[in-house]
Amino acid sequence: MAAQDYKHHIRYYTTHHFIFYPIVLTASSISAYFAIQERNQHRLIWLAITGTLLVIAWLSYIVRQHYALNNQNRIVRLEMRFRYYVLTQKRFEPLEAQLSFGQVAALRFASDEELPDLVQRAVKEKLSSDDIKKAIRVWMPDHMRV
Repeated sequence: MAAQDYKHHIRYYTTHHFIFYPIVLTASSISAYFAIQERNQHRLIWLAITGTLLVIAWLSYIVRQHYALNNQNRIVRLEMRFRYYVLTQKRFEPLEAQLSFGQVAALRFASDEELPDLVQRAVKEKLSSDDIKKAIRVWMPDHMRV
């Protein structure tokens, strides 16, 4: 697996991003084309097919994201609480309450050596998640995030 850093930390789900969505979007485009070209009773059928394909694509995206990300967000929060406690012997929750989830998620990429200071800096300076990622010197990859 390739080294992970700020420029290479986004992951794609091959089946969805490179097979399912291109097929559905291509089929939707073709059926929309026929819906526009048709001037008879078949136009409604093509419009229905286009609408159905777009709804299927939208629902597949929403459902996949909803279940996977809600579960992973909870795990990321628990992981950060555990890591912070192990490193500092202090609870993370008071600091977590001052951070958005995006900031907490960005902090998980920080190495153990820089995490406690970066947490304090993120709270004090109200760093964005992107600024937090850019401030990380030793990147801890997350190869399991969807």
